[in-house]
Amino acid sequence: MTRARSRLLGRTAGTRLMAMATTLALGAVAACSGGGSGSSHGATIFWHGYTGQEAKEIAALGQEWNQAHPGQKVNVTFAGSNDDALKKTLGAFVSGKTPGVAYEFGSSITTLAKRPQTQDLTSLVKGAPEFKWDDFFPAARQAATTPDGKIYGVPALVDNLALVYNKKMFDAAGLSYPTPSWTWTDFQNAARRLTDAGKKRYGWAYVNDGTEDTVWRFLALLWQAGGDLLTPDGKKAAFDSPAGLAAMQLLHDMSVTDHSVYLDGGDQQYLNLFNSGKIGMMWTGPWDLSSITKDVPYGVQILPGKVTHATIAGPDVYMLFNKSDRATAWAFLQWLTSPEVHLRFATATGDLPLRQSETQLPGYQQFLKKYPGDKVFVDNLAKNATKSRPNIPEYSKISQALGLAVQAVLLGKAQPQAALDQARDEVNSVMAGA
Repeated sequence: MTRARSRLLGRTAGTRLMAMATTLALGAVAACSGGGSGSSHGATIFWHGYTGQEAKEIAALGQEWNQAHPGQKVNVTFAGSNDDALKKTLGAFVSGKTPGVAYEFGSSITTLAKRPQTQDLTSLVKGAPEFKWDDFFPAARQAATTPDGKIYGVPALVDNLALVYNKKMFDAAGLSYPTPSWTWTDFQNAARRLTDAGKKRYGWAYVNDGTEDTVWRFLALLWQAGGDLLTPDGKKAAFDSPAGLAAMQLLHDMSVTDHSVYLDGGDQQYLNLFNSGKIGMMWTGPWDLSSITKDVPYGVQILPGKVTHATIAGPDVYMLFNKSDRATAWAFLQWLTSPEVHLRFATATGDLPLRQSETQLPGYQQFLKKYPGDKVFVDNLAKNATKSRPNIPEYSKISQALGLAVQAVLLGKAQPQAALDQARDEVNSVMAGA
């Protein structure tokens, strides 16, 4: 799993990780924190899991901040993979060696918000009009906010899905390239024409291991059809609806009837097959673009639509933990996520802009010149990333039930309505606390 892709999926096993936290080998975490409740030699500890160019850039920005703010120094510290951020943070709570601020998956908020070390940022955000909270893309704000309206994070990253297609395969099939007005019918017909069973070529790929990797593509389909995951009060399943049935039926028809879908077992072979001309279309994010080989001409378009062209975003956040570090951490994060500073970071790393105002800065054209395929993903954030997965403790169980339902339909082991009904009953049981 690639770095950015794992961030989009997030982690939904918060309860299990909380149980694991008490058995962690805390020595490594304590070493990262430098000892002493989030500060080291008077500096606020900033944990991250960035690697490569991102690690280089965040370190440089940390140095830049420290030089300009000698009284509010930040110790930028690599604390291991972002995949393990929640586990390490919970372990730090046990050891008492808690960082002042840390990069966390957006899905971790439901677990961390319950802990006394986690700082509620609502008053800081709403009390600082110059911070311009509404300037962050909606999906980024949603990931930092709990259902009761409390803000526990500052947006750190936001991604989303778009349609990436192989132009060479479209040309060979005599197909016009996807357009912004593409419908599900256009998409299904193109996938069918791109498929050649004898040559083991497929029109589309779908990760079908039953995990969240399976679910978030279905959620995009559900939203495109005008549906929702839960009822407005958040107490019952809402996906067993005409919209949910339409989404499930499309998956069934493309996989079972048309045989136009390569079902990836979770080992992410779809990208290798795309590079080798065996898959014509992917629903993926900007993280995969750099792995497409130079001999593969590709295009990027918004996802096909039914009622809307909804996509799904995968935002992550910076969270504050020590009250004693709060002032420095908050000041640093305001600067780090300011339009000018973050656009510099995005241009150096390929991360998408976090704020709408970044797209109005002169440097944005340099960003697009360097990453031309990212324009669709940025436009998606403003136009099509309007809904998000709920920040509720039950989400992991909801995802599990829905993932198995989608998997069964794609494999032809269950009919769409029956799969929806079973998943609905399981989710309603979960939401009722059974």
